[in-house]
Amino acid sequence: MGAGTEPDGSSRSDEEWERFLRESVAGVADSPKEPSARARDVAKRLRAEPGRGLEGWRSYTPAQPRRRRTGWYVVGLLASLVLLVVALAPGPVVDLFADDGPDSSPSAAETARPAQAPPAEVARRPTKDEPFRGSPATRWASGAAGITVPKAGAVGWMSAAEVERALARSRDFLVASGLDRGVLRGERPEKAIALINPHQKDVQDLLRTAFRTPSEKHDPLLLFSRFQPSRTHLVGEVVKTRGRLTYREGERGALQVTADVTFVYPVTRADAGGDDEIVRTIVRRELVLSWDNPDKVITEPGTFSIVSYKYDVTNGGCGAPTGYFTPPFGTDRRADEASTEVDPYDRSVPVGRGDSSGDECGRATRS
Repeated sequence: MGAGTEPDGSSRSDEEWERFLRESVAGVADSPKEPSARARDVAKRLRAEPGRGLEGWRSYTPAQPRRRRTGWYVVGLLASLVLLVVALAPGPVVDLFADDGPDSSPSAAETARPAQAPPAEVARRPTKDEPFRGSPATRWASGAAGITVPKAGAVGWMSAAEVERALARSRDFLVASGLDRGVLRGERPEKAIALINPHQKDVQDLLRTAFRTPSEKHDPLLLFSRFQPSRTHLVGEVVKTRGRLTYREGERGALQVTADVTFVYPVTRADAGGDDEIVRTIVRRELVLSWDNPDKVITEPGTFSIVSYKYDVTNGGCGAPTGYFTPPFGTDRRADEASTEVDPYDRSVPVGRGDSSGDECGRATRS
């Protein structure tokens, strides 16, 4: 057969051969057994025309290598920018990328006395938006959620259900005395006082005197956390807490509940204006409460007697009792080398301050 002649004697036009060659490359047409001279001429002409190569031969560019090159370019650009900012202002960059310590996840609930103090934190200044940063408290729970209440069981004269109610009311006392916003602003802690056995003479004497004429022996801070609103303002709505309740059988079959809880209060000067200085007042309290059998002790339903109370405080002020915590700001801060050093976040050691040892003023190793 002649070039460009079909088996039936018909001939292909240039346009048909051009279409045929394109479809052959795309895999949609059967190639002839032997291209004719005319077909070879058409193919040669197509290859020679600028931008008219056979479709598919030059149109594909691998995507993955292009993405990889672009990615490295962006990473390199960002790295260069970071190095430039570090050189110009290293402090803010460190503050931007640093976390709050070796483990930024929330702390698990405390169910027993820890074996050691929390690890050291990255030094970071607290702000009004983040008043706990740079301290272990940033991972502590907020408010009542940080006070662990154990599972209740029958003890002495109380059934398991009664013990459960007593534990809940014991925590209510801690909330009313150390977390209530009104009490923290200096109001009288009526809800907390209502849970104390009104027949317990020594405690009732303390309560009658403490709010009127505070002294070392009669100081409301022995049981309640209070700040003077004309001097100190709380920062935000959150108080961080960490601690637990435990219980056992006490005297005369009473349910004896021990509370060991640390409260962290971020505060600022009331007349701060543009000053953003924030101080954290840290109070750790240990209370032993007795839920007495009314058949053996004079008491009122739903109230407890206070067996003992202890507390440690840092950044709470030194000097004569005023009935309020007085956090030190600015030049009021002092580093008394003669005072006892205290890590206020270390809950592995017992509470060190006694019922009436108000003349001690510990120096915080970190706050």
